[in-house]
Amino acid sequence: MSDEINRSRPESTLADRAYPADRGALADSFAGTTVLFADGDADLGDLLAEVDQARFEGAADAHAALQNVLPIEALGEPGQSDGDA
Repeated sequence: MSDEINRSRPESTLADRAYPADRGALADSFAGTTVLFADGDADLGDLLAEVDQARFEGAADAHAALQNVLPIEALGEPGQSDGDA
């Protein structure tokens, strides 16, 4: 698979797979799918492979676990302040 998806909208892409699914199978099925961040990108298969959870019951479950492995580049807009002065 060779697609690009926006970081803020991966749910519909994740929903394209059958669940329950194990981490390895899900990571393999999304290898080559690029997730676009505010400042950079990453391979969705690689990100899913980093998740600690071994099995996903559904797309929402996979999406929630994915949030824990996103790099700092995935958050906010480039140059956006986090509120610290």
